[in-house]
Amino acid sequence: LTKIKTTQTIEVESPIRGLGQKNPMMEENLFEQRIDLNGLNRSVYEIKNEIAQVIIGQYKMVDLLLIGLLCDGHILIEGVPGVAKTLTAKLMAKIIDADFSRLQFTPDLMPSDVVGTSVFNPREGDFKFKSGPIFSNIVLIDEINRAPAKTQAALFEVMEERQVTIDGITHQMRFPFLVLATQNPIEQEGTYRLPEAQLDRFLFKIEVGYPTLQEEISILNRQQGKTQTEMIEGVRKLLTPHDIQHYRKQVQSIIIEPKLVEFIARIVNETRNNPALYLGASPRASLAILRAAKANAAIKGRDFVTPEDIVEMTPHVLRHRIILTPEKEMEGITADDLIESILKAIEVPR
Repeated sequence: LTKIKTTQTIEVESPIRGLGQKNPMMEENLFEQRIDLNGLNRSVYEIKNEIAQVIIGQYKMVDLLLIGLLCDGHILIEGVPGVAKTLTAKLMAKIIDADFSRLQFTPDLMPSDVVGTSVFNPREGDFKFKSGPIFSNIVLIDEINRAPAKTQAALFEVMEERQVTIDGITHQMRFPFLVLATQNPIEQEGTYRLPEAQLDRFLFKIEVGYPTLQEEISILNRQQGKTQTEMIEGVRKLLTPHDIQHYRKQVQSIIIEPKLVEFIARIVNETRNNPALYLGASPRASLAILRAAKANAAIKGRDFVTPEDIVEMTPHVLRHRIILTPEKEMEGITADDLIESILKAIEVPR
């Protein structure tokens, strides 16, 4: 049986507001945990503080980006223009002491513009591989749905296997390798639907909404004193590749009971047998929920997974992996609505 951890909370002033969770660094453990998560929790808290100096609101997006980093999972961010999608992704890359590159996808972009190509060297009389911008640690792809299918296909191998094969030669990506992609759900002119095989390679699809009235007032007040560029330049690097590797191993060690593993399998299996769905989720989705639930527990200071972790992560993992039948789409039902009904229909283990 899982031993429940009791904590004593100390209230402190923090620039992070609305996170819906306590500061893990201000919790005094009365029982010793089986996994020492103090370093991870300290880093997560410092990163959130650093991002909060620039971004107001969007707390859930920041949490999910951190979970994706801990799970070694690529993330698709969808939202209307101007809600800080690209800015937040750039801040995450700046906080990590690693290489960063940005690609602006356009309809005329070729696969070689992404992964690179072999260039003839007349002096030596042979071809030499010139790597593309995908060869970086953190890759931000802006408006990913503006490139055609052949360019999207260039991402299949590198996103799943962390390698690129050009002219029969395999080139490995350096650690860490993370793709953060953004897309606009409103403007459809000049855009292409992402292939299902590529969508399945994204750990999460984060849907970003507008800020609240108070958050927007705070945004206006903050940007009177400093420009956005000045605020970004003040962000510190807080994570090294070694830290990320160490924290990922800790996340893999988070404890999950067999009945919760079965709970995940039941959720995903239900998507394959639901009459309202044309396409259900693959086993990759089950693994994504498992990894995300462990990371969610870790950033909240727990060394064990609860059913709430699974329920919280499931919509972000499944919403881009399932396809509703045309009849249900005409009724105005969304993927999130259907996921919610599936979760309510399955008994939560206790």
